[in-house]
Amino acid sequence: MSRLDAVRRALFDRRADLAAELGRLVEPPAEGAAVSFGKRIGDGTTEAVERLSTTAAARSISDSLADIDRALAKIDDGTYGRCDECGREIGAQRLEALPAASRCVDCAGRA
Repeated sequence: MSRLDAVRRALFDRRADLAAELGRLVEPPAEGAAVSFGKRIGDGTTEAVERLSTTAAARSISDSLADIDRALAKIDDGTYGRCDECGREIGAQRLEALPAASRCVDCAGRA
């Protein structure tokens, strides 16, 4: 198996894990769950705060899925390992740590 094939497999596996987690996060609240912000802390307020936290996590996972999809597209078009912004090579250590990275350290730091 080539290095790119191993990266592709790892990205697909990670994508499947994230998609499953996102599916769990976006499930509607259980029937009868009270979601409200009141003056007193109670079940409804706790549920509402938990849903806000869940929404933030879902956004983060969605962003990660988009990064993975971009990396897979770059593998397919032969540009994997090149920065989307400056075109320079993304360091091997960065790609090892973040296989879905689409920008070099310098460009990512400016973003």
